[in-house]
Amino acid sequence: MDRNSIIGLVLIFAIFFGFSWWNAPSEEEKLAYQNRMDSIAIVKKELRYQDSINRVKYNQENQIANPQDSFVADIDSSVINQQLQQRFGAFANSSIGDNKIVKVKNEVMKLDFQSLGGRVRQAELINYQTNDSLPLILFKGDTAKFGFVFSAVNRLIHTQDHHFQTFVDDRPYQGQDIEVSGDDSVTISMRLFPDVRQGYNQHQYIEYAYTIYGNKYMYSFNVRMKNMETLVDSRSGYVDFNWSANVRNQEKIVDRFNGSAIYYKYYQDDVDELSDNDEEEEKLASKVKWVSFKQRFFSMTIIADDAFTNGEIRQYFMPSNDPKYEMTMSTVLGIPVNNTRDMDFGMQVYMGPNEFKRLKSFDLDLEKQIPIGWSFFLLAWINEYIVINVFDWLGHFGWNYGIVILVLTILLKLILFPIAYKTYVSSAKMRVLKPEIDEINEKFKDKDAVKKQQATMDLYKKAGVNPLAGCVPMLLQMPILFAIFRFFPSSIELRQKSFLWAHDLSSYDSIVSWTTHIPLLSDVYGNHVSLFTLLMTISTLIYTKVNNDMMGTGSNQMPGMKTMMYMMPLMFLGMFNEYASGLSYYYFLANIFTFAQMYLIRLTINEDKIHAQLQANKKKPVKKSKFQQKLEDMAKQRGVDKR
Repeated sequence: MDRNSIIGLVLIFAIFFGFSWWNAPSEEEKLAYQNRMDSIAIVKKELRYQDSINRVKYNQENQIANPQDSFVADIDSSVINQQLQQRFGAFANSSIGDNKIVKVKNEVMKLDFQSLGGRVRQAELINYQTNDSLPLILFKGDTAKFGFVFSAVNRLIHTQDHHFQTFVDDRPYQGQDIEVSGDDSVTISMRLFPDVRQGYNQHQYIEYAYTIYGNKYMYSFNVRMKNMETLVDSRSGYVDFNWSANVRNQEKIVDRFNGSAIYYKYYQDDVDELSDNDEEEEKLASKVKWVSFKQRFFSMTIIADDAFTNGEIRQYFMPSNDPKYEMTMSTVLGIPVNNTRDMDFGMQVYMGPNEFKRLKSFDLDLEKQIPIGWSFFLLAWINEYIVINVFDWLGHFGWNYGIVILVLTILLKLILFPIAYKTYVSSAKMRVLKPEIDEINEKFKDKDAVKKQQATMDLYKKAGVNPLAGCVPMLLQMPILFAIFRFFPSSIELRQKSFLWAHDLSSYDSIVSWTTHIPLLSDVYGNHVSLFTLLMTISTLIYTKVNNDMMGTGSNQMPGMKTMMYMMPLMFLGMFNEYASGLSYYYFLANIFTFAQMYLIRLTINEDKIHAQLQANKKKPVKKSKFQQKLEDMAKQRGVDKR
């Protein structure tokens, strides 16, 4: 190696040494780095402790064997016990355990209870399916939360974090599946015991007692406390009951008039609700009788035997927009607690279909969750006392519900026939007077409109015709039409019942569909063609044309009115296209039978005789009404007084 090479190496080492010395951290930087590393170590240790607890709980809850337990080998079990004691106090032992599942089945539903939280884990209705033919499950697993929050020795205890011990009819649960039918019942008791050494104090407990009956959708639910005065702080006078559920999507369509919403009833007061299919929340400041998570055809309702002290309710859409769920509903209800030594608060829980008569039989106003026109009492009365009873009576014959709707339509048309007859007679009178009305219009064409109106009214008076006589019978029919409009979409009897090409009379009947979004058409009409809606629209247009021709009103209508009469059915086409096909089918049948009625009535009415009668009426002195006679007498009296 020559001298130049040696000098080069020395310079390289000098540069590296100088660079290292120049960039070496100061004592302050070394201390800051050490502190940061110590903090990270502490955090990792805490996370390792918490992870160990969570994994132990998970393994025990799911009965997973892990004989090596290598992941907790370096952790002192006393540390875990200490953390459990700090967090759960007297309920530390119950925070870890096996999550046992108790399966209970009656004639109408299956309920799976779990020891963790002592709650119903899954609820399935046996006699129903979802729109895609899957078992109808109201909620499942952690998509529903249920439990109480209470103060216990300077800490809050959430019962959903603890394992309850299970008893069946007061005997320890042995792992068997349970079935109950008929008039029999079974009581599933979930008891949360406080700690005593390594076990539990059997003389103190919080109990959830569920009594399931053989053939009912409603079961009893009692919350009890035994000798808990030293552990539960009752100074507030109540404990919070928390209940929430991600409401599962069970139907093909979302009904804009009968959607999902929270309904509630104040103690000894009316039923109220949040907005259908919308995000909303409300505080219930006074006593509450019941709160219901209501869907279109099913509901989950908790009912106090007496009353809840207060409450909060909230409904909102899930951030994930999961199509399996409609929205999340939650409530916090206050349960009165004055004596924790021997407390028993009774409730009822309904999980089942929104059948009007079934809900009404409970005498709790639960049927007011079904929108049959409660905002207008006449609509509700027509549906409750006429339509529903006739519909149920026809349904008991076992007919297809398409035939039931057909017979119901015929019966309603027979009931309304006298009104339809008077309407037609009135239109016939107006029709035979039309030539004379045309003469008056021509005579006063360029003159005062008031004089033309007076001349027209004089003609009606002399002929004995009331121009409003045809409107009054029509108005009498309107409540029934609106009542039917509210009844069919909310009738669970039509759910998944097929007729002809319609697979579900509670949903739309699509004969043609497409996936491509067509601007305006898809937004207003949709991406399918409902045949019953199309038939209803066509028949309504024909009826409008025939009715205008028969009454001869085409040329006398206000400008734009004729166009509006034809536009209305087309506007309804877009709305009804995604509505219950049973309703469109009914309106189509109603139009067909209206045509038949008009034809039959026309055969029985001789318009020549009507014209002759009107002409004879014009020759008679005009009969004054009592009111008109009284006005004339008063005028004469004033004249006498003046003299």
